[in-house]
Amino acid sequence: QVQLVESGGGLVQAGGSLRLSCAASGRTFSYYTMGWFRQAPGKEREFVAGISKSGSSTYYADSVKGRFTISRDNAKNTLYLQMNSLKPEDTAVYYCAADSAGYIVAVATRYDYWGQGTQVTVSS
Repeated sequence: QVQLVESGGGLVQAGGSLRLSCAASGRTFSYYTMGWFRQAPGKEREFVAGISKSGSSTYYADSVKGRFTISRDNAKNTLYLQMNSLKPEDTAVYYCAADSAGYIVAVATRYDYWGQGTQVTVSS
C-alpha cells in the first residue's frame, strides 16, 4: 500500500496561485495512477485532475481546465497540482488519491488510498 501526505494549501486572494504537493511513501509510487479531488463544505467530493502512472496522460475537470496543471515526479515520489487564476469557488479541502488501475478515473470510489487533505481558501 501507499501513504499520502498533502501540503501547500493556504489562503490566497482571487487571481492568485498555489502549488499543492502530495508526498507518497510505501509501495512504488509509479505503480499508481494519481488524482486530485476536492470537497467544499456541504458538497460532495469532486474530481479535479488525474495523471497516468508515467505522467504522459492527464485529465481535468471542466471547472479547472486551463487554470490547473497536474504533474508528478516519480523519482521524488511526489504529485503536484499547480493552481493559477484561483477563484473563490475553488475553496475546498484538496485530497490526493492513488489508484492501481491502468487508466485515469474521475470517480472517487475507484481510488484505493487517500491523503488527509489540505485546505485551500480563496478570498474575493
